[in-house]
Amino acid sequence: MLKSRFRLPDIAEEALAGLLQRPARSILTMLGTTLGVGSFVAVLGLTATAGGQIDRRFTELAATEVTVADIGVTGSTDSAMSFPDDASGLVEQIGGVVHAGRWWPVPLTEPSVSGAPGITSRAGTPPIIAMDPSALAAARPTFTQGRGFDAFHAGRHEHVALLGSVAAANLGITRLDGNPAVFVDGTPFTVLGIIDDAARLPDLLFGIVLPAATAYDLYGPPTAQRAEMLVETRLGAAAVVAGQVALALRPDAPQRFQVTAAPDPKALRSRVSGDLDVLFLTLAGISLVIGAIGIANTTLVAVLERTNEIGLRRALGARPAHIAAQFLTESTTLGLLGGLVGTSAGITVVVIAAVAQDWTPLLPTWAVLPAPAVGAVVGLLAGVYPAQRAARVEPVEALRR
Repeated sequence: MLKSRFRLPDIAEEALAGLLQRPARSILTMLGTTLGVGSFVAVLGLTATAGGQIDRRFTELAATEVTVADIGVTGSTDSAMSFPDDASGLVEQIGGVVHAGRWWPVPLTEPSVSGAPGITSRAGTPPIIAMDPSALAAARPTFTQGRGFDAFHAGRHEHVALLGSVAAANLGITRLDGNPAVFVDGTPFTVLGIIDDAARLPDLLFGIVLPAATAYDLYGPPTAQRAEMLVETRLGAAAVVAGQVALALRPDAPQRFQVTAAPDPKALRSRVSGDLDVLFLTLAGISLVIGAIGIANTTLVAVLERTNEIGLRRALGARPAHIAAQFLTESTTLGLLGGLVGTSAGITVVVIAAVAQDWTPLLPTWAVLPAPAVGAVVGLLAGVYPAQRAARVEPVEALRR
């Protein structure tokens, strides 16, 4: 008696024929796996792309920023400012420092502020901020009109001011060609520029910025909220600068300052990416489970519908292993096709999102290449029970039905 054989090409041909018998149902069955694999690829691609942007933007701004807060002496009532008058020059001598300057809220309890004739602020009193020219440079402001003050204005203690775009709108100052002035407690300050954006200290958009020397002369040192220093460093120098800046300012009392450097951008990206990965990969896993259930259900229905066919094959010599292999191949093929389509869809989503945001799309190779195989494995596992069910069909009972 000849032993029954079932070659791999035969299995593939029979599985393909079984799938093409009901193409619409096969396509709908693939959707779950397609969504799951597509979500898997899209999530990893989008988090990698967003992580790249976090690295780039964080490195350009926060990773080159050091802040120094004047905390004074613990337990002391001394309100004198700890920063020396030449604080900017002392810190800018440290290697790796680009700009460094003091800033503080001007200590006015009930300030009176007005802009254009007869117009007071429509949104309450804007904050008054004193800044060294170097602190203004470290904040990286951009101006819709005019320019910022410099060392010349600060050295001469001139009455000049900058307006944030929000404060300018509230005060009715929209143009500078007439040399408008803003009045703070009745003292006029000529407006040099209107700040449209600030890479650091975005609160500048809501306030009135005065040269620190001028503000100190008119309103005294900061009281309730002490002064701070903003330091811009070269890339990679922030940690070293942070370790030296307190001693450079006050070798006699470095404990009067609290220095803060930016955290490691890689750690930040890892935390952000990790949170997103956990959330969206959970959704991708749920989609894969739904896809597996859909494939298992469809394959099981196919087994029940094709019971007579299975009985006939068994009667003609097909072994249970051949029947199981045929249905496993069908379910695996469904999963593989769903994985291929899902991978393509996920890549497309990442590229479109990156182009729309003017980002550089990043796709981890380790996630994209195995993605179709993930769909195939899901299909294989989903087909185990229906294949076992088909293999247990008895030829006589099947033909009798």
